[in-house]
Amino acid sequence: MRADARKNHDHLLAVAGAVIAEEGADTSLRDIARRAGVGLATLFRHFPTREALLDALLRTNFDGLTAKAAELETSSTPEDALVAWLRDCVAWTTEYRGVTVLMAAAIEDPESALHASCVTLRAAGARLLARAQAAGVARSDIDGADLFALVAMLAWLGDQPALAPRADRLFDVVASAILTNPASADAREAWSSGASGRQ
Repeated sequence: MRADARKNHDHLLAVAGAVIAEEGADTSLRDIARRAGVGLATLFRHFPTREALLDALLRTNFDGLTAKAAELETSSTPEDALVAWLRDCVAWTTEYRGVTVLMAAAIEDPESALHASCVTLRAAGARLLARAQAAGVARSDIDGADLFALVAMLAWLGDQPALAPRADRLFDVVASAILTNPASADAREAWSSGASGRQ
């Protein structure tokens, strides 16, 4: 790709990311083109379909989260690495409204343009989970598919205006339920006691 074409491509992706963050994954392509200062035909030259645009945008983020998982494997304890990666995944999927629906569909659809990236991302999380399980700090009855589903669930919570204020606390609840160290067990017990008292 020529330098000027690459510049236009990257500019369109940056604008698309900002618009989708504001308006959701089903936002108008015409609005993205207008915000980028180009015609719709120019947008289509770079991204012939909505799926092609979303694939390019999300793949960059998926690759970043996969690389982050590899970095955390060597730079953090198993427990810290798992929680940090889980938090980053949830934060990213919450940033791009509506992405959780796309991810959930793509992971089950080998024909989806996003399938390979979703599978790679799930595998990265599964490795961090397996490392934590091997160290005895994460429960052994969940797997990478469960972890991927928990990311989608937590991101969905953050995407709901009425529930968003609870998202951080519920992340901590879910994270403590995954972990098996004493501090996590205490946190789970304290939360359960508080919940019982509120009933």
